[in-house]
Amino acid sequence: MSTSSPSSPAGNIDSDDGSPLTTSAIVAQAVSGSHVVNIDGYSRTKGLGTGKYIASETFAVGGHRWRMRYYPDGDASASADWISIFLWCSDRPDADEVKAEFRISLLDQDRQPVPSYSRPSSEIHTFSSKGPSWGFAEFIKRKDLEESRYLMDDSFSIRCDVTVSKEIFTEQVPPSVVVPPSDMHQHLGNLLLTGEAADVTFEVGAETFAAHRCVLAARSSVFKAELLGPMKEKAATLVQIDDMEPRVFRALLHFIYTDSLPAVDDGDGAAAMAQHLLVAADRYNLERLKLICEGRLCDHVCRGNVATTMALAEQHGCAALKKACFRFLTSPGNLKAVVASDGFEHLRSSCPSVLEELVTKLAP
Repeated sequence: MSTSSPSSPAGNIDSDDGSPLTTSAIVAQAVSGSHVVNIDGYSRTKGLGTGKYIASETFAVGGHRWRMRYYPDGDASASADWISIFLWCSDRPDADEVKAEFRISLLDQDRQPVPSYSRPSSEIHTFSSKGPSWGFAEFIKRKDLEESRYLMDDSFSIRCDVTVSKEIFTEQVPPSVVVPPSDMHQHLGNLLLTGEAADVTFEVGAETFAAHRCVLAARSSVFKAELLGPMKEKAATLVQIDDMEPRVFRALLHFIYTDSLPAVDDGDGAAAMAQHLLVAADRYNLERLKLICEGRLCDHVCRGNVATTMALAEQHGCAALKKACFRFLTSPGNLKAVVASDGFEHLRSSCPSVLEELVTKLAP
């Protein structure tokens, strides 16, 4: 059994939305074997008595021991006119359950199954100490056997085919075609790096950055309005960016073109960059970048920045970041150190409502 798209071949293909579609297989292992019982002197077995049987020699299939039980006068009064055949698991009484399916067949003179007397089990049966046998109470009427050509010289043969269910496991199906991951971000990143076909230049502080209107507009609704809309920058080839450091704008452009952030050293520098980028992301409506920065700041809350970070969270609607700051300040030692800092005065003057909320949360 394999799992994949219903209309797709196995392998690494694309789903309806273009994303890679992989395939796996659920493999149910099984072991099969057969055993033939020859009944010689059939007429002398009749009259043994209803419910009484003659057992075959033991045979092994799938690591388990089996016997055939031949009831010449039926296994019960309801089948007294029939020959009954049962498959019996003769493992130890304390052995594990065995799941198996089987087929019991009358054989012709060529030792092939007779189709009309080839009886398969209706399902996979469980053989256990409580129910060690399964089979057919009405396998063939004695009268039908005696009048058939399959009884020759007072002898006939029966074959039992057994299939034992073994381990079930899942495996990955190797792809027929290996599709490499998308490298679009690399191509767009190179376009930003080289400035090829750039049609707008941004001046940020003492630095300039060449970019492409269509890329910026596709990624940011704010840039779209500024560069392609009726705003003043539409016809301008040089756009002035105020209130932003060049390194922050460079990282912003890198994200717009590659959907990733440039490498930044951990520590205070990383937290400061994340704060600046969060402000820029909110300014240009880059929600994913904003969430990335919010997540990084949640991991870098400390006594030195918790006050400014909390003010930032309040001003830019970052609920998770504000919650992380409140959680940090539940420690009396952290709260005392922050109250004595300059950042606390900034928080008091810029976001007095946050202080009121903090007092409410920390109140006993």
